[in-house]
Amino acid sequence: MRLLTFKQNGTGHAGIVAGGYAVDMATAAVEKGVPQLSQCGDMLMFLRGGAPAIEGARLLLATVEREVAAGRADDLVTRGLLYSLDGLKLMAPVPNPSKIVAIGLNYRDHAREQGAPIPERPIIFAKFPTSVIGPGDAITWDPALTQQVDYEAELAVVIGRTARNVSEEDALSAVAGYTCGNDVSARDLQFGDHQWVRGKSLDTCCPLGPVLVTPDEIPEPQALAIRAVLNGNVMQDSRTSEMVFGVRELIAFASRAFTLLPGDVILTGTPHGVGVFRKPPLFLKDGDRIAIEIEKIDRLENVCRTAAAEP
Repeated sequence: MRLLTFKQNGTGHAGIVAGGYAVDMATAAVEKGVPQLSQCGDMLMFLRGGAPAIEGARLLLATVEREVAAGRADDLVTRGLLYSLDGLKLMAPVPNPSKIVAIGLNYRDHAREQGAPIPERPIIFAKFPTSVIGPGDAITWDPALTQQVDYEAELAVVIGRTARNVSEEDALSAVAGYTCGNDVSARDLQFGDHQWVRGKSLDTCCPLGPVLVTPDEIPEPQALAIRAVLNGNVMQDSRTSEMVFGVRELIAFASRAFTLLPGDVILTGTPHGVGVFRKPPLFLKDGDRIAIEIEKIDRLENVCRTAAAEP
């Protein structure tokens, strides 16, 4: 399945992709008699519903797809159960995760481009949830604060159940799905602070989306093409097989130290080709369009804007 969060009448709604439409999960569940989804107004509520909610979503999707195939899509749209994806405002699939666990230096090709040794264990840092934005939203920064804003294409893993001390063998059972992420980084702050949190956590510096793809569609997360495209030019082009520590290892390692909750996001690292290590360095500027593309997921695109910070 492909899940999403869309904005309608100023609020976010959890949805399921059905062809060219988004199914409003909670509204459609009430009418179609799927009680385990009737209270799933947002994605976090849905993920907390666990296996029964996933089963209900599959049932609801099958029901709606049959009606669409029978020519009743317009009627479902009129009743507010379906929305055309064309022009629909998408948000990050999980707009409000409790935490974002990010991994540094986790691609072999990224280590090679900067002459750094391969880490012996995952390097973990945090991005604040207030950095999350969705597809089409502007990545915005104050040029008086930073002038070295960089892109990082990343496979984002969304956790689907409470996970603590999970084994590598069982790790993928904790995954709700995968989406595209951009670990936007203010390099002057990141390197000037000698720790990474501030430079990685500016508001708007964690685009996620456009959809959350469930693991049945991506049974092997270490076999995906991943790219960053800046103003139509490919800047990063690699595969998730280049990860030093795969998704299984990262979940096991992180959950050994702290509890992962439904909706938590793990950013799994970025491949070679980031701006800071180019010769000469290349940083994002006002008006740039940066897109992250991951095989079997989709394309996440955002525009860049500079603006003075507001009080």
